[in-house]
Amino acid sequence: MRKYFTTKTLATLLCFCATFTSYGQQQQAEARIDSVMKQYAMPGLSVAVVKKGEMIYTHAFGVKNIENNTALQREDIFRIASISKSFSATSVMQLLQAKKLSLDDDVSKLVGFEVRNPKFPGTVITLKMLMSHTSSLNDKQGYFTLDVINPAKTGDAAKCYNNYEPGTGYEYCNLNYNMVGTIIERVSGQRFDKYVKTHILDPLALYGGYEVGALDASKFVTLYEYDSATQKLNAAPNAYNPRTDEISHYEMGYSTPIFSPTGGMKISAPDLAKYMTMHMCYGKYNGTRIISKRSAKTMQTKVSDGEGGYGLAIMTTDKIIPGKIMKGHTGSAYGLYSMMFFQPKEKFGIVVITNGCNVTHYDDFNPALKAAVNVLYEEMIKQ
Repeated sequence: MRKYFTTKTLATLLCFCATFTSYGQQQQAEARIDSVMKQYAMPGLSVAVVKKGEMIYTHAFGVKNIENNTALQREDIFRIASISKSFSATSVMQLLQAKKLSLDDDVSKLVGFEVRNPKFPGTVITLKMLMSHTSSLNDKQGYFTLDVINPAKTGDAAKCYNNYEPGTGYEYCNLNYNMVGTIIERVSGQRFDKYVKTHILDPLALYGGYEVGALDASKFVTLYEYDSATQKLNAAPNAYNPRTDEISHYEMGYSTPIFSPTGGMKISAPDLAKYMTMHMCYGKYNGTRIISKRSAKTMQTKVSDGEGGYGLAIMTTDKIIPGKIMKGHTGSAYGLYSMMFFQPKEKFGIVVITNGCNVTHYDDFNPALKAAVNVLYEEMIKQ
């Protein structure tokens, strides 16, 4: 006896097949990710994948704490290191749109003390130069306080400058972005960490922030630094130093490096992926506009060839996924490694964050995270 499928039955079967295929891809991806984690001795890895502007996959692998063997959860938060710079840059673009500053403004006037390369005293160092790492500044004197570059506080400020003229060369410099954070504070009148929470995190409904004491400590993922001599991963407790005493003596418009605008954001991989999607969609996510399309494109436009093509806290590279030009940023500190990269035309993006790995030397991008990104692309996007 011949049987016929009704339209409803056929639709149900097609839906089931699509789900089954997706589940099969997911299993394949997770098996491959497990292999990558073993290869590079990752204790934990949190990932999120966006396709056609929508989050299609998030997963937490491994442990958040080796000593307690605590499983890593999707909602757990990491200090994401230098990806934090893009939150500072996004804040600047908001203030620019509000006509409170300009990218061409003299940093000296914005920060409240003289910022001039003594070898080129006639060349103005602009806000755009800070944000694109073309300011001629360096981190030789450190970057945890502005005293290192403030002539009124030190006689060694000249050591913070390189030998080339501002605007003519590139050197990645964390001091640049701790100064950017200070400028945000001085221009907005709001403490840096609170500005980012109020103007970026809260509108996007994201959980995170720069102030350790304002966050749920149970969600912090322990970070581990790999010791090549002992071949062991050692916990780095300073990653979540609350700096309570320093905050109690906070000086608005100067103490900003306490919160590390250059690297101190704490957030989960899925929430970071939502933020990434906002940039991928040129300033808008889930109906909420954070910055204008023009501002988003400005951030993504390279200013120099540094890092393969560095804009305003967003770099452009073709060295992560073969054949794809990606935009985003990386982070590394206290043993953590993070990646946030997206393809704005094809509307896909991937976030991967690990709390440690056995990777000591590499030329461009961390090979462990690069491998994880390519697995997710091949199994979740390319398929």
